[in-house]
Order: sequence, then C-alpha cells, then structure tokens
Amino acid sequence: MRRGDWLIHDSVEVYDNPWINVVHHKVSTPNRTPGIYGQVAFKNYAIGIIPIDQNGMTWRVGQYRFPLDRYSWEIPEGGGPLQEDPLKSAQRELREEVGLLAAKWSLLMELDLSNSVTNEQSYVYIAEELTIVPTEHEDSENLTIEKLPFSELYQQVLDGTIRDSISVAAILKLAHVRPELVK
Repeated sequence: MRRGDWLIHDSVEVYDNPWINVVHHKVSTPNRTPGIYGQVAFKNYAIGIIPIDQNGMTWRVGQYRFPLDRYSWEIPEGGGPLQEDPLKSAQRELREEVGLLAAKWSLLMELDLSNSVTNEQSYVYIAEELTIVPTEHEDSENLTIEKLPFSELYQQVLDGTIRDSISVAAILKLAHVRPELVK
C-alpha cells in the first residue's frame, strides 16, 4: 500500500485507548530504503478558544500537565470527537472550563500538531459577546481560571510564560489580526 511517496509493507496496531491509537509500520522510504514509521492517530480534535469581552479582557487556564510534569498556562482548550462539529466542541469546552457562553464565534485558525508522528488537528476559535454561567469541570481537571487583558496574555507568550503550542499560535495570530488588543 502507498501513502504518498512511502510504501507500507506491514502495519501493526501496538496500542489503543479512547484517545489515541498507535501503529507501527514497516516501510520503504521515499528513497526506497527500508525503514519503520510509528504513527499516533488521535481520536479527537484539539480545540482552543480565545474568549474576548467588550473591554479586551480574556481568560487563561492553568493546570498541571502530566506528560510534561509541570504546570502550564493556556487558552481554554479541550478535545472534540472527530465525528462532531469542532465548533460544538469549542462551545462545550468554553462552558465546561471557564463558565462562559458566547453569542459570536469566529474560526481563527486550523493547525496540524506534531505532524511528523501524529495526525492531530486543532481548531481555534474566538468567542465574543460573552455570558457567565457555572463551570462544569471534568473529574480529571483541577483548573485555575484567571481573567486578564489580552495584552498581558500576549506578553506572556513573548516572555515564555505561555509555552503551549496551540495557545502560542492562537495568541500571536489574534494579536496580528486585531492589533488593537495589544496596545
């Protein structure tokens, strides 16, 4: 079987859980040398949201990230099933994590995350015209939620406080398309 310039000779599923599937491939590389390729297939989209109120304020979420063994500050993020409209997932995540509903939604960007070994895709939205509602955190979440000016969030990307790739890309893009938020 071919995948682009690669020839796949054999594929074996080596791990599967509700979030990911890992497959080991024996391949011929584009230059026709023997090789292997490990692929992590995600079962959810990565969803990011930048909520912006009428005063240019936004929210960041802090949480301990198990794979990195450290605390991380991020925009509100979560996952959405591949079978679900990413916007519906974003709406659910914003309510669950931050306790906000938005009347206005705009797709800010789409990202391919770590595309050398995964198929994970991300959708990032801007949420505006906000209403506060109760949060609905999942059992696996112990979140700190902070409201701050978007200009401070932008500065946290520049000074390295925020390192999460979806957050960094989204914050920089929003600062570029809406420079009035960082003045």
